[in-house]
Amino acid sequence: MKTGSRRSKQCYEEACRVIPGGVNSPVRAFKAVGDYPLFIESGLGARVTDVDGNEYLDYVGSWGPLILGHRHPRVVEAIRECLERKGTSFGAPTELETEMARLICEALPSVELVRMVNSGTEATMSALRLARARTGRSKLLKFEGCYHGHADPLLVRAGSGALTFGVPSSPGVPKETAAETMTASYNDVEGVIELFRSRGEEIAAVIVEPVAGNMGVVLPEKGFLETLRKITAGYGALLIFDEVITGFRLAWGGFQNLVGIRPDLTCLGKIIGGGLPVGAYGGQREVMELAAPAGPVYQAGTLSGNPLAMSAGLAALQELKQGNPYERLENMGRMLAEGLAAAAGEAGVEVTVNRCGSLLTCFFTRGPVRDYRSATRADTGAYRVFFQAMLARGIYLPPSQFEAIFISAAHGEEDVEKTVAAAAQAFKEVKVWYNN
Repeated sequence: MKTGSRRSKQCYEEACRVIPGGVNSPVRAFKAVGDYPLFIESGLGARVTDVDGNEYLDYVGSWGPLILGHRHPRVVEAIRECLERKGTSFGAPTELETEMARLICEALPSVELVRMVNSGTEATMSALRLARARTGRSKLLKFEGCYHGHADPLLVRAGSGALTFGVPSSPGVPKETAAETMTASYNDVEGVIELFRSRGEEIAAVIVEPVAGNMGVVLPEKGFLETLRKITAGYGALLIFDEVITGFRLAWGGFQNLVGIRPDLTCLGKIIGGGLPVGAYGGQREVMELAAPAGPVYQAGTLSGNPLAMSAGLAALQELKQGNPYERLENMGRMLAEGLAAAAGEAGVEVTVNRCGSLLTCFFTRGPVRDYRSATRADTGAYRVFFQAMLARGIYLPPSQFEAIFISAAHGEEDVEKTVAAAAQAFKEVKVWYNN
C-alpha cells in the first residue's frame, strides 16, 4: 500500500468490525492488489483524495457512472435543486420519471417502453423474468466471464469480483437454479450454434455484454453479436443486451447503436443515474407490457425512479447529448492504450491492451484476449505490482486485473501523458519483479 495511507488502514480495521470483509462490495477490498483498500474522502473532476490527503488521478470513476467526472457542476446543481424544491422519494409517480423514460426511448431505437429500477442487478433479473414469461421457457444462456449482477441464475461462471476472487459461482445458489443457466464461451459462434441446435427450444433468452467489461475489456469479434441476433430470432428466444456499463458510454444511447443491432431487451445503469443508484430495463412494447401493472409479471421497487436519481441522471444525459464528448473520449482512450503498450514494450514486459472507446484493460499476458479462458491467463501477480507502483505515483487504477479502466470527460491529454509516464516506471518495477 502507498506510503502515507495509515488512516485508510485504520478505517479498514474499524470497518471490518461491523461490515463483512470491511466493504460493501467485494472488489473494493483490494484483496487482489494489496492488504487493505484506500478510503476515499472526496472527488472532483478526474481526481479523488483519500482520508490521508493523498490525491490520485482516478480511472475507476465509481466503476463507470462518472463519465463527466466527480461533482460535475450540472449534476450537482440538479441534485441541489431537487433536494431544495422537490424531495428525495415519494413512492409515487413524478414527471421526472417520464422525462427520463422519454429520453432513453429516443436514444435507443430498440426501446419503446422502459422501467426504472435501482441497480443493474435488478435490471438484469427483471429482464430475465420477462423473457421467461414471454417465451414460456426456463433456460438462460450467458457467457463465461460476463457479469450481470448477483442474482442467483446469473452467478454462474461470472466475471467482475467473482472472477477476481476465483469463485466463478457462489455458495448459496441452489443447484436447481444454476442448472437453468447454460454457458458458452464469449466470441465462440460455433459453440452457440451447436448449443441452440441441441437445446434451442428450451432457451428463453441469451444475455450478453455487447462489449465485455467484467473479465477485463473484451471486444466482440465480427459476426458474434450478429449471430446472436439471428439465432435467437430463429428459435424464438429473446436477446438481452446488458449495457449497464456500455450504455451511453461508448456512444449516445448504447453500443447497439454503433453496431446496428436491436436486442429484444436492454439493461441500463451506471451513467443514467449521474452517479446515484439506478438501473433500467426496456424493450419493445409487446414484451414490456408483460410487466405489472400492465401485465402479470411482477416487479416493484419503492425507490425506483426516485426524483433525486432521475434529476442527477437527466442532468448527466443532457450534458452528454449537448456536449457530445465521445470523439474526445475515443481519442484519449486511444492515446492511453497506445502509450501503455509502448511503455510496456520499452520495459520488456509482455501485455495485451484491449480497448473500446473510453474503456480499456491492460492484461499481463500475450494476446489476443478474446474470451474468459484467454483473459484468465493474465498474470495477476504482475498486475498487483503494477497497481501498487501506479498508486505510489498518484494513479488510481481498478484494484483488479479483470476490470476496466474508465476514462472520463474530466480527464485531459495532460492527465493521460502523466499516466503513461508513470506506467513507464511502473512497468520497470514489474520487470524487476519478474526477474526476481
